[in-house]
Amino acid sequence: MSPFAGIFGAWPESAAGLLHEWVQPQSTRPSGGIQKFVWKNSAFFGRPASFFHCSRRQLCVLVEGNFTNQEEIGPITPLPEVVAGLYEKHGFAKCLEEIAGDFSIALYDAGLETLFLGRDRLGVRPLYYCQLPGRFGFSSRPLWLARLPGVGSGLNRDYVVRYAVGHYRYIDNQPQESPYAKVAQVPAGHWLSLGRKSTGPAAFWRLQDLPDWPSNENTLMEQYRELLLNSVRRRLRAAQRPAFTLSGGMDSSSVLAAAAYLTKEKFHAFSSVYSDLTYDESEDIQPMLMGPVAQWHPVPVDHPDIFAQVRKMVKAHQEPVATATWLSHFLVCKKIAEEGFDAVFGGLGGDELNAGEYEHFFYYFADLKATGQVQRLAGEIDLWAAHHDHPLWKKNRETAEITIKHTCGKGGHCLPDKERMQRYFRALNPDYADLAIFAPVTENPFASYLKNRTWQDLSRETTPCCLRAEERQTSVFGLQNFVPFLDHRLVEFMFRVPGTMKIRNGVTKILLREAMRGILPEITRARIKKTGWNAPAHLWLSGKNGEIVKDMIRTSRFSSLGIYRKDEVDKIVDEHQQIVQGRTVAETHMMFLWQVVNLVIWTETVDET
Repeated sequence: MSPFAGIFGAWPESAAGLLHEWVQPQSTRPSGGIQKFVWKNSAFFGRPASFFHCSRRQLCVLVEGNFTNQEEIGPITPLPEVVAGLYEKHGFAKCLEEIAGDFSIALYDAGLETLFLGRDRLGVRPLYYCQLPGRFGFSSRPLWLARLPGVGSGLNRDYVVRYAVGHYRYIDNQPQESPYAKVAQVPAGHWLSLGRKSTGPAAFWRLQDLPDWPSNENTLMEQYRELLLNSVRRRLRAAQRPAFTLSGGMDSSSVLAAAAYLTKEKFHAFSSVYSDLTYDESEDIQPMLMGPVAQWHPVPVDHPDIFAQVRKMVKAHQEPVATATWLSHFLVCKKIAEEGFDAVFGGLGGDELNAGEYEHFFYYFADLKATGQVQRLAGEIDLWAAHHDHPLWKKNRETAEITIKHTCGKGGHCLPDKERMQRYFRALNPDYADLAIFAPVTENPFASYLKNRTWQDLSRETTPCCLRAEERQTSVFGLQNFVPFLDHRLVEFMFRVPGTMKIRNGVTKILLREAMRGILPEITRARIKKTGWNAPAHLWLSGKNGEIVKDMIRTSRFSSLGIYRKDEVDKIVDEHQQIVQGRTVAETHMMFLWQVVNLVIWTETVDET
């Protein structure tokens, strides 16, 4: 997708020139350029964008993304015109409620001298803004705004701390923030106005704690299947040459199989593959190759030049990248673009909707315990242990009880996982920040532990950073990204499905498995064990590369950042080397070292921009 941006107010003349330069398409994007619109002391850059002279006011509208209910809200017209018509009729907040899809919208009302910004319900498309006295700007990228005169690219210290020594799940705990101190983010499902009438950010969409569906499982299965098929169908209409990312799991396989089922066609699929069989999913992918796959494109990712690749990724992201898995995704996107495709479909969101993460078991157990289902709880724990035991992360009744106690409060409230959150707190320089006041926000709008946990994943933990990574990495290669599981109608439906239809007999994604019967290959549909989408970054950051990391933390630049305690980071690198080289059965430090490398390279990139 093309980026978009705009400024309003008494900016220096240089600001518009800088913004125009930054939003120019990169060489890998299709040609076509970025349109520039100037209205009095405002400048807008984007595609598509339109001026409208409506009955009562003059408007300029910019839209990034796609609407999936356009046939329901009016005749098929350009998206900016749809927005202008709905705004005339309903006002801005109600206009957003009428639209379904993945979008960021900017609407300037000249009569009100006010800019309205809105972002889709799940935050598939990015949207940032900045505000100074008498002027403000917006953009689909944060650094473009940070480099504007008077804004500044100073780092958001709270963000830096969350990234530097926290778990990746806490990076997006404050969805109104960006990595830059004076640049804010429009949270998912929110809108705001800037100018003569300033409002917000305010939510136009929230999930409600409604009763579980009273229908039987077979009826819900049919409704789920229809919702997922419709979500895929609507998004296929916006893609000319779609490709599909494919792992060995249920989610990406379901999206691809649904597309083939709907169109009676086969599609090209792309996967990262590894020689390390702990992470490689080639064997699990094989059943799909005999079904909905026209051609499989395995992309080997064994010995990447990790430091060069991270530099490219950080430049595209304009911030550190959440996890090492996205390096593999970056190379897959590059391959997809080279093969001539223009859109990527994936299974992001499937785990959150269907309770597909291993940790979701604990919250399901807590719900059973809270509702007095003692016999069922005992049976579920036993089957969970039987199906999913691991030499490093043991599965048994003691583990279940301890984890429930540490992560589940009263009345369905989920608590931060302090052990995971604080594992690397010792590496932070105490002069940089006081970790004693670090208290992540946990949202608990539901009576169910499982629903609260999965909503936290969607709103503040796993989904936001993954969506951002997908959007940045598809965009840099001129691709659109589509995530059918994150259609808000599907999300609303699944948050009224009882936990017993998501997890049963130690198996996750029960309702999805039933909905995909006859659509997915049976081996894929019935597979219980899950490899998990990950990458062998423990190898990428050990050996010679581990020594490069050590050299990095010995530099004066590393010291000048003032973020880390150098001696502690040095110890962590040594311990990681020992675990990997000694093949010890222990958890490595690959996630932390990935974060150190990204943070250092990001600060260098900001200075170079």
